[in-house]
Amino acid sequence: MICVLLVAGHGTLLESEIKNEATGLYSHLEGIPKALLPGVGGKKILDFWWEVVNMRHLFNEVYLITNADKYKYYERWATANDFPAENIINDGSTTSDTQIGAVADLELVARSKRFSDDVMVIAGDMLCEDLNFDIAEVLKFFKFKMGELAIYYEMEEGEKTESRGIVEVCPHTHRISKFYEKPCAGATDSRLASVVFYCFQRKTLSTLGKYLSQYPQVNDRGLGKYMEWLINEANIPVFGMKLPTGFQLIGQVGLSEYKKWLALYSSKQHGVAVKQMTCRSYARAGIMGNPSDGFNGKTIAMTISNFWADVTIHESKKVVLVPHPLNDPTVFGSLQDLHGISRKEGYLGGLRLLQATCKKFYQYCSEQGIALAKRNFTLKYDTNIPRQVGLAGSSAIVSATLKCLMKFYDLIDDDLPKPLRANFILNVESEELIITAGLQDRVVQVYEGLVYMDFSKELMEKQGYGSYINMDMNCLPNFWLAYMGDPSDSGKIHSNVRQRWLNGDSDVGKAMKTFSELTDLARIALESGNWTDLFELMNKNFELRRSIYTDSCLGEGNLRMVQLGRKFGSAVKLPGSGGAVIGLCLDPDNRVELKKAFQEAGFVICDIVPYVP
Repeated sequence: MICVLLVAGHGTLLESEIKNEATGLYSHLEGIPKALLPGVGGKKILDFWWEVVNMRHLFNEVYLITNADKYKYYERWATANDFPAENIINDGSTTSDTQIGAVADLELVARSKRFSDDVMVIAGDMLCEDLNFDIAEVLKFFKFKMGELAIYYEMEEGEKTESRGIVEVCPHTHRISKFYEKPCAGATDSRLASVVFYCFQRKTLSTLGKYLSQYPQVNDRGLGKYMEWLINEANIPVFGMKLPTGFQLIGQVGLSEYKKWLALYSSKQHGVAVKQMTCRSYARAGIMGNPSDGFNGKTIAMTISNFWADVTIHESKKVVLVPHPLNDPTVFGSLQDLHGISRKEGYLGGLRLLQATCKKFYQYCSEQGIALAKRNFTLKYDTNIPRQVGLAGSSAIVSATLKCLMKFYDLIDDDLPKPLRANFILNVESEELIITAGLQDRVVQVYEGLVYMDFSKELMEKQGYGSYINMDMNCLPNFWLAYMGDPSDSGKIHSNVRQRWLNGDSDVGKAMKTFSELTDLARIALESGNWTDLFELMNKNFELRRSIYTDSCLGEGNLRMVQLGRKFGSAVKLPGSGGAVIGLCLDPDNRVELKKAFQEAGFVICDIVPYVP
């Protein structure tokens, strides 16, 4: 690969304002080209780009193309920064009136040096919020897509699309479908800004001469205009890769903009970068329809604030995953102690969840064309969700970890939309850790609150996810929750039902259809506040589950909790895979005695406190 750094522009506006600035504070910058102005921490803007591309294992050569007016400045810079002076190309222009345009500059260096490799082109006078990203990932994505590549970012609030090249990108193929160079207001709703940061295949360089012959005017010779022509008219496949960071100092930028963005980037680099962030995800309780979420069914579930998982992230020199002192023990009092803890808590409770999430996150960003900053971090977690009672404790840790990673690397919802986020969390558990699970837990932990979910086969095959609707939580009945103090592995509850379903078992198929019907009726009951109907539907949900899974599979502990709840006039069902029950008691006089009975029987019982996002 060959890299070309473009610094041949004539920044007349910025130079003029520096020269005429009344206080004289910036007089020492008079005459200095934009790319050699101080960036974050006083470092020159071009220094950052040279550090990024100065990698012999990635680039055969790096060229710098400038103009005659500023050539001496760059020659002096080259000798001080171990840049080969013979690789500085002078385009001969001395003023903005005599400039030849960026497309002609690129064509000049490609022709004069007889390029025989693919080329990366970067505007060396761009002030970037975070240049500490992995350039190798950009090249990897370029090679994988087998087309041209344009870097883009999500514009911040207040940035005007009229000052940028704006792209529309297909979220599935990542191909840029439309390019607008400094569009008029209303031309597009997109706020994805393309910058002068491109990769071109060697064969595409021949189009530079063709473009120049069609557009002889210098105003049409900016690279944005060329990209607009390449995509919209020549129909050359160009793909987009996102950098989750902002860019500035492009084109005719004045002194006020330079000072503003320099201050903003400096404060971000020295403030937020070292700040600790904590993200929380909540346990969930399935109210209706489960376990049909894994069988193209429908469910209703809610997040509950009684139990949660917290994950904390902060920047560090290396990636560090901190074991939880309670859930990830490595020191034991005796072999008997190790046996007892392992039987109750399993092996490396949350640490493997953190590690698997980080692995999948990197893989996802690489595949989706999101170049992450080269920043390392330390992750630690804490949780009070009871283990192995079907309250989605594992997925809560994964969900909270994903939230932290997205915030740390400045990813937004569009980078990993909520429906796909739920799929991502499920894949971490099912593909990486071979944990049997369905989508319900992950969906409700991503959307939060009370969520109606439809996982119909048609929807799942068409879009890869179901239909998820947040419901009103203002008028929920008073649910209670009970769980075993010493549960068995809740994963066993699934038995052979899934295999029967895959084999086309008519009884299982009919049951899953009925679960969906019960869910739709429960949605009506919840929306209308009809707790009597909801009471009956919860009991029907459990009996249907019991008929399909059988008592021996449900287990003695689960059946005992259901029977005990019903003894005191409650509707009772399993809120998850087993180990806990959720109940609805319509007679408040029974609740005190019900709690006593559960406590005396050795179960833990509490009132559910819904989490309202």
